[in-house]
Amino acid sequence: MTEAFFTGVAIGFSLILAIGAQNAFVLRQGLLRQHFFAVALFCSLSDTILIAIGVSGVSWFIGDLIKAYSFWTFGAAALWLMVYGAIHLRSAFRQNWLILDEMQAEKTLLSVLSTTALFTFGNPHVYLDTVVLIGTMAMKFVPYERVLFAAGAALASFVFFFSLAYGARFLAPKMKNQITWKILDIMIAVIMFSLAFGMLIAGGWFN
Repeated sequence: MTEAFFTGVAIGFSLILAIGAQNAFVLRQGLLRQHFFAVALFCSLSDTILIAIGVSGVSWFIGDLIKAYSFWTFGAAALWLMVYGAIHLRSAFRQNWLILDEMQAEKTLLSVLSTTALFTFGNPHVYLDTVVLIGTMAMKFVPYERVLFAAGAALASFVFFFSLAYGARFLAPKMKNQITWKILDIMIAVIMFSLAFGMLIAGGWFN
């Protein structure tokens, strides 16, 4: 019984710990102190919903659907990641006063959550990780244990995203330096372009 729960926690953390577009965005909002609670909650609840869908047995259908349209699905995701990467790259090399002005500008909750939704649901890998992989692994447990397995995986998401959003404040003093923000923007851009390249490979664009 407890094995199912802790297996879910372990799998949840192992899948979410990799630095991705969504995680980079959560970190950035935490550093800016802009709607970071809402962003962390949105990401956590989104993972919980997708995990529940996967554990309920929909994983087989979703997996086949993504494979059937992988060329265009991964291609669209790669394009979005490249655009966002280009935005951060441009931000890193803009004039200092423009960078500070951009970071101090308070964005609306709707705008921030819209971007969060794009990073969350616009990434095909989130369905492969939460719905397909976690959903498939849940099948080895009996029905009532699957609930515990799903709860463990969902708990990992809540702990991770809230730790990322609130833990960012410890880095905030160092982020007052304009050079540090430029480095962060360049790092995020590199992550975005790397993920985009991985998406294109996964979609068979180089075959």
